[in-house]
Amino acid sequence: MSARYTLIIGSKNTSSWSLRPWLAMKMAGIGFEEVLVGLRRPETKTEILAHSPSGKVPALIIEEAGSTQTVWDSLAICETLAERHPAAHLWPADSATRASARAVTAEMHSGFPDVRKQLSMEIAARHPTPSLDAEAKGQIARIVSIWEESLARYGKDGGFLFGGFTIADAFYAPVVTRFETYGIALPPAARAYAARILALSPMREWESAAKAEAAARI
Repeated sequence: MSARYTLIIGSKNTSSWSLRPWLAMKMAGIGFEEVLVGLRRPETKTEILAHSPSGKVPALIIEEAGSTQTVWDSLAICETLAERHPAAHLWPADSATRASARAVTAEMHSGFPDVRKQLSMEIAARHPTPSLDAEAKGQIARIVSIWEESLARYGKDGGFLFGGFTIADAFYAPVVTRFETYGIALPPAARAYAARILALSPMREWESAAKAEAAARI
């Protein structure tokens, strides 16, 4: 499928939503151009609206056969890519496994508000572990449970949540960076999984860019 993709993303140091489709596309070998919009600036909203009607990042622009389509929202982007590139196996092939992968991905997409609030994404930083409230602790426990159960049931062959790398791993990758930034203690299986995510070549590329942004205050 000969389409030209442009992914509109926010600052790599802080935009967890942008990391998800970016990482999925990198891991799937789907070529794209990226446009980075600096966040938390007076001009940010206007710049994003030039590309996406939602006024938020990420957004994927698809140019194909003389037409242009914009897809926004990280999950919608990843679902679109999975449909357009079935050979990339962004979802598991087995329908029951795929349903589980979709469920934990949707849970990440819509849930864990206290983790997001109390462990904000800041890849270039390292902070002392904060005093977390009961809600955040419970949500961290749920995330660890998802990882452990998915790895034990599906991930034995490939080392990711559902065997090979899928959209589910892309959606939990920002959480991995949050746990790293704040030194969240993890049990062995979850800790090993987090290390595998951080060691991925695209993740190292993203982290390097995040550090450069932080140094330049982008």
